[in-house]
Amino acid sequence: MNQDQVKELLLRLEPDTEEFQVIFSGKQSKRVNGIYHPESREIIIHNRNFKSDNDLIYTAIHEFAHHLHFTRSPVPITNRSHTQEFWALFHDLLERAEQLSLYTNVFEQEAEFRLLTDRIRTSFLAKNGHLMKEFGKLLTEAEALCRKYNARFEDYVDRVLGVHRTTARVLMRIHALNVDPEIGFENMRTVASLKTEEERKKAEEAFKSGKSPDRVKAEFSRKRKEEDPLERLRQEKRRIEKTIQSLVKRLEEIDQRLSQYERGS
Repeated sequence: MNQDQVKELLLRLEPDTEEFQVIFSGKQSKRVNGIYHPESREIIIHNRNFKSDNDLIYTAIHEFAHHLHFTRSPVPITNRSHTQEFWALFHDLLERAEQLSLYTNVFEQEAEFRLLTDRIRTSFLAKNGHLMKEFGKLLTEAEALCRKYNARFEDYVDRVLGVHRTTARVLMRIHALNVDPEIGFENMRTVASLKTEEERKKAEEAFKSGKSPDRVKAEFSRKRKEEDPLERLRQEKRRIEKTIQSLVKRLEEIDQRLSQYERGS
């Protein structure tokens, strides 16, 4: 693939985006496969790092996610900002690329990966989820026993069990809400943190469908943030101003290059 083909592929994933450039460095780098320069809106790809187009596309999508994240954010960020919002955006782009057959998910394609994934999910993630949920049940019993003997439950978990009281409360909530242990303990924590039964069910379904933890967290985080119309207009104004500044700078660079060519001819 050449750099124009990569840009065309990226625009198929998200056509509604500010102008950007894809540049192949023609080099090999031991440090990074690619980098995004937000000031010039340039995606630099060290194309000699890759053994296949599929690997190159993965990096291109990663850097494109930085571009989208940077140009759409209402607050200033840098290309090193690997936040929850960035990872959610990146994983969403990867899923779209897979659906459009632009990127191949080797973890689903190769039988060895599928077998290993099944072993990890059933023998570790699900088992650990069941174990921690049962732990929450026992902690609930311990709390009742503390009430019976007029003892402090926090003191029991802190000093006797050596478990942080916050963790204990999370485990007890997981048990009380009957969170599905098949999704694994860390994802159970996320589900248990949601306020309504409807949200918890949707989150469980999202995890079961294969969505990453960052995507699920970002989805429900966005729902909690109710933006007022005035703030939305302010954000749009900031985005437009950044776009204008970027285009003016790019226009100046093009004028300079044109002047150089004209003087040389």
